[in-house]
Amino acid sequence: MKKLIILSILISSVFTGCKTDKKEPKISVAEDKELTVLEKIANANGFDNWNDVQSIKFTFNVDRDTEHFERTWLWNTKSNDVTMMTRQDTISYNRKSVDSTMVATDGGFVNDKFWLLAPYQLVWDQKSFTYKHTEGVEAPISKTTMHKLTTVYDNDGGYTPGDAYDYYFGDDFIIKEWVYRKENQSEPNMTTSWEDYKKLKGLNIGMMHKRPDADFSLYFTGVEVK
Repeated sequence: MKKLIILSILISSVFTGCKTDKKEPKISVAEDKELTVLEKIANANGFDNWNDVQSIKFTFNVDRDTEHFERTWLWNTKSNDVTMMTRQDTISYNRKSVDSTMVATDGGFVNDKFWLLAPYQLVWDQKSFTYKHTEGVEAPISKTTMHKLTTVYDNDGGYTPGDAYDYYFGDDFIIKEWVYRKENQSEPNMTTSWEDYKKLKGLNIGMMHKRPDADFSLYFTGVEVK
């Protein structure tokens, strides 16, 4: 029963980020004056090194009040082989052939990967959402003036279609805060920080996310990039 409670808490608190989660194209964004804001954010976080990545392993953790949830993923980025490891089970599958028995597992992977690599998803998913870039906006947590990028995903396809995300970042194009709004509603469903950035094999990854309105931390441990 405790496992079910923890999973229920996670599902109600953590959104599935990527809407369509199409196969990640092998894109290397060149540094030039024609870069979009999406590409600038991705590049600021090492996206131009992604094609050199063979695999990435990470543990997705959520602490809420006294409850803890975690699961570990190993993703072969070239073959799209994925393995999920928890204390109860180990499941392996290939993302090119997800059937009904793997939908829940793949949904978890999409969610956790989105939190880990959201700056890259802006490039990978750019044909699946509309976006607007606004300067001089007050960020929701720090109340400092930042850039704001709003993405609204299409209403069809993916695990949670129609959702919106507001990214807040400085002139360095590094995300500092973001907001999730289910089905593009005006009020936020979740607001978290982006903290504790670490560089691994050229990838710049935000390891910690905290909510200002709850005893909640979402963070990554054991991140290995090869």
